Amino acid sequence: MFRWEWTGLGEGGCCGAPGTGAKARETAFTRSALSVPSAPADEQAALRAQLLAIPPGIYEMGTRHSTYSGDLDSPRRKVKVAPFLIGQTTVTNAQYARFVAATGYRTVAEQEGWSFVFHLLLPGGGKGTISAPGLRWWRKVEGACWHMPEGPGSDWQTARADHPVVQVCWYDALAYVTWAGLRLPREAEWERAARGGKARLKFPWGNALVPVDGHRMNTWQGDFPDHDTAEDGFAGTAPARSYAPNGYGLYNCTGNVWEWVADRYGPRPAPGRMPELDPTGPGQGHARIQRGGSFLCHDSYCDRYHVHSRTRNDPDSATSNVGFRVGASM
Repeated sequence: MFRWEWTGLGEGGCCGAPGTGAKARETAFTRSALSVPSAPADEQAALRAQLLAIPPGIYEMGTRHSTYSGDLDSPRRKVKVAPFLIGQTTVTNAQYARFVAATGYRTVAEQEGWSFVFHLLLPGGGKGTISAPGLRWWRKVEGACWHMPEGPGSDWQTARADHPVVQVCWYDALAYVTWAGLRLPREAEWERAARGGKARLKFPWGNALVPVDGHRMNTWQGDFPDHDTAEDGFAGTAPARSYAPNGYGLYNCTGNVWEWVADRYGPRPAPGRMPELDPTGPGQGHARIQRGGSFLCHDSYCDRYHVHSRTRNDPDSATSNVGFRVGASM
């Protein structure tokens, strides 16, 4: 999950300071993402027309008490956001494939020749592959990338065209939105949209992890990380339109895959009496924010599957449980 530990750029895991060379790496990947050709105007208009309009308003972002203090998701803060547009779903494999076909873009994982894959998605549980330091369930797989999510021999066309694209890092998401004439949602926008108009609730539907009428998201059931009973219907990713949408019409805002947003990770201002107006996150910092949790979230390991949950990772990090959703200004 932490690419610089493998490339010699630094130490310290997901929260550590990037080492020498990280800034040059960031500049190069950003330049590459921003240099992709734009889609034709009519195609950009069609992509924009698929987005949902979220009304302006004030809401309480975050939670009362953090489970993980480093996530900086507490205390609650009042935020006022202008109207914006956001994707009904995460970007799917089929959608990302159209972008790649149009631009010839090569993701960071493709350029570097490997990525991280969750061990149970691999034959034999990944026996014979190298695990990430201290995280035996993440395996370094040569050739793993967005179109071969588990490495050579795997593909997305057979049964996952409508699943979220994974094995995409923050720069790869930036490249897609540059082509599409869109942008990544800001974190404050993402959470407002994910809440679906509900206040102070853990999930888009309420506070129950599993409501009486059944599962509402794709997370882990069983013994993490060795046995997923898939009681929610899925082991691994689920189609991007699985389960019922929230009050604004968005699908899978919790669980399934983590979603990259625009903001950098860093210290947040203390909440004030007046709402923060359209916050955009810190101006400095290496790590980028991910929201919503994934199919690997479980209360024994990482219960970051709430609408307020956030984590961060290197912008060049790609794994089999991270994707993204697009946004736009109105």
